Amino acid sequence: MYFLIISGMSGAGKSRAVATLEDLGYYCVDNLPIALIPRFAEICMAATERYERVALVTDVRAGGDFQQLFDSLDSIKTMGCDYRILFLDTDTPTLIRRYKETRRKHPLMDRGVSITAAIEKERAVLAALRNRADFIVDTTGLSTAGLRERLIALFTGTEGGGVFEVIVQSFGFKYGIPPESDLVFDVRFLPNPYYEMSLREKNGTDPDVRDYVFQGGTADALMGHLTSMIDFLLPRYMAEGKSNVIIGIGCTGGKHRSVAIAEALGAHLRGHDYGVITMHRDYQR
Repeated sequence: MYFLIISGMSGAGKSRAVATLEDLGYYCVDNLPIALIPRFAEICMAATERYERVALVTDVRAGGDFQQLFDSLDSIKTMGCDYRILFLDTDTPTLIRRYKETRRKHPLMDRGVSITAAIEKERAVLAALRNRADFIVDTTGLSTAGLRERLIALFTGTEGGGVFEVIVQSFGFKYGIPPESDLVFDVRFLPNPYYEMSLREKNGTDPDVRDYVFQGGTADALMGHLTSMIDFLLPRYMAEGKSNVIIGIGCTGGKHRSVAIAEALGAHLRGHDYGVITMHRDYQR
């Protein structure tokens, strides 16, 4: 049996994560009292055919006593129940905008408390849980479809020591570095198709853009060094018990150079025994 604990900032996308995980076959429970987690685990383990994969949502609504949560998780681990923690994060300006758009009240907004203060208080309360997380997904720049794609990449085939997942994600530095990245590479020194009018509206998945980026041999030399380094690192990450690695490839806008290099790196890694997902955060902006 595999338990996934879902937590994170209010407004970061937990309800959308639950919808995706339900589509992946998880039995999802929102806001189960922490004290009931061990008993719930016992029930699920007694009916394994129905509850092979379970996702539990817990956040500041639990009252902030996360030591009790850690004790409950230690308890279910002694039962032989494996678990992982998924933490969804988002920067404060994005959370403020989301709350203003939906006109919802933050759960920590008491009388006289601003939404900014409530968000920062929540961030402090959840810090210990975030530090314990196995997976951290920052949804600041992710669309609903992007979040779904990220979760499918993380939780399809990885339970219980399955295939090691490598996520190669292109991005634009002008929109910020994806904070969940384990490794980040800057490819802004490569030829930029943006300045070719015939290529500007295309992206790095287009053969013409790829050929432009790889002209002159610099990109080929980069790929030689990059693939050598990644091939060296990934087995060592696996030996340390990581279940996935997220590699960020960045250029200025995340549309041309980073996309082409991410595609090339993804193609290289698919020749190995990894589960490889190639994603492009900003190429449609």
